[in-house]
Amino acid sequence: MPITQRAPLSGTAVIRVIMVVGGSLMVSGASAQTGQASEPFDWVTLAMGAIGGLALFLYGVDILATALKQTQGGRFQKLLQRSSSNRFVALASGTAATVVLDSSSVVIILLMAIVDAGLISFAHSLPFILGANIGTTFSSQVFAWNIDTYAPLIIAAGLLWKGLGKSDKAKQRATILLGLGMVLFGLNIIGIAAEPLQDRPEIIGVLRQLENPLLGVFAGALVTIAIQSSSAMMGIVITLAGGGLITLPAGVAMMLGAEIGTCADTLVATVGRSRAAVKAGIFHLAFNIISVAIGVLLVDQLASFGKATAGDTGQSIANAHVLFNIAGALLVLPFVTVASKLIERMVPAKRGAEPLAMANPVSAQRA
Repeated sequence: MPITQRAPLSGTAVIRVIMVVGGSLMVSGASAQTGQASEPFDWVTLAMGAIGGLALFLYGVDILATALKQTQGGRFQKLLQRSSSNRFVALASGTAATVVLDSSSVVIILLMAIVDAGLISFAHSLPFILGANIGTTFSSQVFAWNIDTYAPLIIAAGLLWKGLGKSDKAKQRATILLGLGMVLFGLNIIGIAAEPLQDRPEIIGVLRQLENPLLGVFAGALVTIAIQSSSAMMGIVITLAGGGLITLPAGVAMMLGAEIGTCADTLVATVGRSRAAVKAGIFHLAFNIISVAIGVLLVDQLASFGKATAGDTGQSIANAHVLFNIAGALLVLPFVTVASKLIERMVPAKRGAEPLAMANPVSAQRA
């Protein structure tokens, strides 16, 4: 189907897409194309494979994020504090922290804790948030490299290292490797479970509805909120695209939705924190919503870029993800001071309360 064609948006399509991408994959067995009964299909085996793979995938993500935070969290907290005086250095630091910690949500929540403690000001935190959005594209590239085939070897190496390791540091690093292997193995299981769907015209018809940008964004945001990880969502999208279940425009639209869905974790993390931390969460949400709104208008261009830079659909989606996040961050970076002032007006400081960051010489420097 040409990139410029769009499937009609309907309430029935929304319900069907939610059922499919949500993991149940339990849709009607009647063919939407011919109106005739389709051949018998083992939906139970398919569902068990999809659910099992997703569970293993999410558990691996949790193990990986926890282990990385334990081993690298303190180091990057110091890095974020030291690099806050220059917006370009802060952007690079936010990117590096997200690549290493493998989670933009973890980095932004860590950043909120630093802002909440008054170690840096709200205004100085904005370039880090933009950098975190760039860093999260690294996971997309890893998933697109199709290294999930070797996941059992990675898991075996992690278990062996953990068993033979004597120091706590060695065991923590082994846990990181084990978590990575579980993430990739979970994706591999999901991909294998979904392979039979390529021969189901009713499923392909439902998934093609995601080529409508608004529907694709909605589905991507919804599933990202459900599994609480944009990186996980991108892994699933790339896996489905690699299996021929979703098209390039649909994958790009779901990628945009994941950018909005990832804000859920950071918004929850603002509960009970200082107004400076709340402002950081508001900026993250506002930036992602505005950039995604623009991205919806440019879905065809993003898809064309992805197609021109890669032959594989999964890799094309990953490349479009990189372009979208880098372009958005670089376009907004010169205006972070203006953005901080606007949000300051929206959420003014409590009367009589002096910002904690004013006592910190680091935050007194000009962004």
